[in-house]
Amino acid sequence: MKIAIVGAGYTALTAAYHLGRAGHEVTLYEALPHAGGLAAGFKDEAWDWPLEKFYHHLFTGDESIINLSAQLGIADKLSRYSPSTDLIYEDKPYPFDGPMAVLRYPGFSFMEKARSGLSVAYLKARRDWRPFESITADTWMARWMGGAYDKQFGPLLRGKFGEANYREVPMTWMWARISARTPKLIYPDGGFQTITDAMVRGATAQGATLHLATPVQGLRQVQGGWVVVTRQGEARHDRVIATVSPALLTRLAPSLPDSYLAALRELKHMGAVVLTVALKYQLLERSYWLNLDKRQMPMLALVEHTNMVDPKHYGGDRLIYLGDYLPPNHPYLGYEAEQLYDIYEPVLKRFNPDYDRSWLRKMWLSSTSYAQPVPTLHHATRLPTLKTPLDGLYFASMSQVYPWDRGTNYAVEIGERVAQTLLNEERER
Repeated sequence: MKIAIVGAGYTALTAAYHLGRAGHEVTLYEALPHAGGLAAGFKDEAWDWPLEKFYHHLFTGDESIINLSAQLGIADKLSRYSPSTDLIYEDKPYPFDGPMAVLRYPGFSFMEKARSGLSVAYLKARRDWRPFESITADTWMARWMGGAYDKQFGPLLRGKFGEANYREVPMTWMWARISARTPKLIYPDGGFQTITDAMVRGATAQGATLHLATPVQGLRQVQGGWVVVTRQGEARHDRVIATVSPALLTRLAPSLPDSYLAALRELKHMGAVVLTVALKYQLLERSYWLNLDKRQMPMLALVEHTNMVDPKHYGGDRLIYLGDYLPPNHPYLGYEAEQLYDIYEPVLKRFNPDYDRSWLRKMWLSSTSYAQPVPTLHHATRLPTLKTPLDGLYFASMSQVYPWDRGTNYAVEIGERVAQTLLNEERER
C-alpha cells in the first residue's frame, strides 16, 4: 500500500519504520524544515553536540524507545546518569531523589516525610490505574499526603496544568508519572538528535520518503483511498496516518463524523515556552532539576542540563533551561527571548547571588501551543480511537498516550500501536 503520514515526529517516524518493514510504501509530510517534533534540537557553533529545544531525558524503564534504539543500532549511545533532582526549601535546593534524601530534607515534618514516602511507595507498587480515573489527583494527594502534597506535588500539578485545570486532572496522571519515574536517567550521546537521525535513517532504509517544509493543507477521501493536499500539489495514497494535534486534525479532515470531531475538540492541552541560556559559569552547585512553585516564581522548571551532561560537549557553556507550561493563548508564547529573560532572570539571582548579566553568553527561545495534554476524570472513555470512523484514516497523537504522560517513549509506543492497528485491519479485510 501507499501510506501517507502527516508529521515527522517520533510517532510518525516509528510508524514509518514499522510499516516500511512490513513492505509498504510510506511518505511522510512534515511542516517544519526538520524531523523530530518536540525532540528536535539546535546547535551553536561553539558546541560539539546539539541540544533539544525543549528539555528531554529518558527513564531507565522507557522500554519502547530503548528497544527501538537497539533495533536501530544505537543502544551503545544511550548513556546513564544519576543527576540530582532537588526540592527547594527557603530558596535552597535539597536532594529529593531517594528515601535517604527525603529523610534528610528539612522542609517536611517527620509525619509529612512518612506520609509522602508511603504514598509514593504505594503508587509505585500499584499496577491497576483504572480506579484512579474517578478521583482527581488534587483530592487523592491532599487526602493521603497531607501537608507534604502542597509542598511537593501540588506546585507541580498547578504549574503543569494551570489554575484553571489542575483540579480536574485525574489521579491516573499522577500515578503514571510516579510509577514510571526511575532514579537513574538516560541521555543519548550527541543529544536526542542521535535518536532522531537514527529513526530517519531507519525509516528511509525501509523505503520511506520524507518531505520536509511541506505542510499538509487538507485530507480528502476519494474512492479507495485519500488525497493529501500540500502547496506543492496533490498526491493519492491508500491510507493516511495523522500524527498532528487534535485541533489540526479537525481542520485537515472536517468530513470526520460530528461525534469524532466533538471528541477531538473536547481534548484540552497546554502550551509550553522554554528559554535556554548559555552561561559562562555554573549556576547551581549540584542540582540538575528544580520544580518551582509558580505562586512564588515566574516559571515551573529550572533545569541545569550541564549538571548532568558534561559541559565539554557544549564548548564549556553552562546550559540552563527555564521552562513553563502555559495556556495556548498566553502572551508569553509570543514574546521575544529578551522579553522573557527579563522576567525569568531574577530567579537566577535568587538561587545564586553571585550571578549577574555578564554571565550570559547567549539565549534561545522555543515555544509551542501544543505541548501537554490535559486529562480529565474518566478520560479513557473520551479518547478518540486510533482508527477514525473514516475508512483508511488513522490518528495518533500525544493526547492519546493516556494514562501515560507525554514523552518520547510514549510517542514511540503509540507509533508502534497505530502501525499495528493499520496492519491488523488490512489482514482482516
